[in-house]
Amino acid sequence: MFDIGWSELLVIGVVALIVVGPKDLPEMFRTLGRVTAKARNMAREFQRAMEAAADETGVKDVVKDVKNVTSPRSMGLDAMKEAADRFEKWDPMKPSQPGSASGASPTAQAQQGPGAAAVTAPPAAAPAAPPSQAPAASAPADRKSDE
Repeated sequence: MFDIGWSELLVIGVVALIVVGPKDLPEMFRTLGRVTAKARNMAREFQRAMEAAADETGVKDVVKDVKNVTSPRSMGLDAMKEAADRFEKWDPMKPSQPGSASGASPTAQAQQGPGAAAVTAPPAAAPAAPPSQAPAASAPADRKSDE
C-alpha cells in the first residue's frame, strides 16, 4: 500500500532515535507494533464481515452469473474471432486447400460476393438417363413440331 523503501525506513529510524532517545526507542517501537497489529486485525475482521454479508445476500451468485453471461465463449465471440482471423489470413491468389470446409474455389467465392453461400457443382460422374427412355420422350415432341 505504502511504497516505503529501506532507505526511507533508515531515515525514519535515525530521526526517531534523535527525537525520542535511545532509552525510550524500544518501547516506542513495541507500542507502534501493537497498534499496527490491532489495525491489521480490525481490517481483516471488517473484510471477513463484508464477505459474510455478501455471501448471505447472494452477491457471489450474481457475480458468477454475470461473469458467465459476459464471457466471450457464451457470446460467441470466440467463433467470430476465429472466422475473422481466417479471413485476414486468406490469400485470394492461392488455390483453395483440398480439405477446405466450403468446397468452392476462392475465385468462385469472390464472384458470389461476401456473405453468399458457396454453390458447388454436381459430381462429374452423375448417372445419365437410360437410352431407352431418352428417344421415347423426344419422339412425340418431334412429331408435334412437324405438324
